[in-house]
Amino acid sequence: MKIKKNDTVIVIAGNDRGKTGKVLKVFPKENRLIVEGVNIRKRHTKPSQRNPQGGIIEKEAPIHASNVMILDPKTNEPSRIGAKIILDEKTGKKKSARISKKSGEMLQ
Repeated sequence: MKIKKNDTVIVIAGNDRGKTGKVLKVFPKENRLIVEGVNIRKRHTKPSQRNPQGGIIEKEAPIHASNVMILDPKTNEPSRIGAKIILDEKTGKKKSARISKKSGEMLQ
């Protein structure tokens, strides 16, 4: 999976199409992720020690990774992700870096 935690993504398919948000959690085995403010579900909870009031809680549910695209840091548009091998100046070793296909800008 090319999308990581704390990446800014835009939803390209589904009911929340067009919404942007930060990736909160990634589930690589299921190829799903949780995006802040996207795919909100209501859960009815009984009163408990943690939540003495109980009631209806709104929570983000996971969405499939194919339904989101990463936002290009330069142009703020959806972009695909590529990899580029760079030379680390401190150690002299080769490292793989994620880049945006649209602008060539490095991602975090």
